Amino acid sequence: MSPRATAVSNLFAIVVAAVAWPALVLQYWLMMWSGFEGLALLRFFSFFTILSNVLVGLVAASAAMGGNWGPVRFWRGPRVRGLAAVSITVTCLVYATVLQSTWAPLGPQLVADRALHYVVPALYLAWWVALLPHGALAWRDAFRWLWFPLVFALWTFVRGAIVREYPYPFLDVERLGYGTALVNTLLVGGVFLVLGAAFVALDRILCKNRLDGTGRVP
Repeated sequence: MSPRATAVSNLFAIVVAAVAWPALVLQYWLMMWSGFEGLALLRFFSFFTILSNVLVGLVAASAAMGGNWGPVRFWRGPRVRGLAAVSITVTCLVYATVLQSTWAPLGPQLVADRALHYVVPALYLAWWVALLPHGALAWRDAFRWLWFPLVFALWTFVRGAIVREYPYPFLDVERLGYGTALVNTLLVGGVFLVLGAAFVALDRILCKNRLDGTGRVP
């Protein structure tokens, strides 16, 4: 990428981070205010919405910070950025199609809700598509990214068996039983895999479209 393109990309990364992190802080405060002080942090990180937004926030912040420090470079890696794109897209789609109709947030909760489920996904995907370099992803990355929802699902069922609480209705073993909850988990995993493959394909298409006559990304 040219220095100008990099500067524009980094500026947009600041915008993404400036929306994601305050929205996460607001959601955590609302959870504390609702009476979960003692277990708020553990409960907070038991939602895939939170995890995917934290991932986006780390990726965006690492781009905005710049520098060559190892941990920062890790979050700027193309595969981590790709995982963030898939994860935040799943967050948006599942919420829009399955979860939004199950509750009606108001006031500050509505602000946090819309930011985490719609605004952050839209901003991040716009940044990923239009302003980040492409061409580094491989088809196997779509399978590698499955570790993220797999670990989340395992944590959800283990924690749920202990505290009898589940973050989403379609994973509620107490109400649905393990059979239905596992089927729902596999369905979401399938969506994750399909979207992962779609993002790898898009990465390749965008790389091809941006190549100049010398075979370099302008």
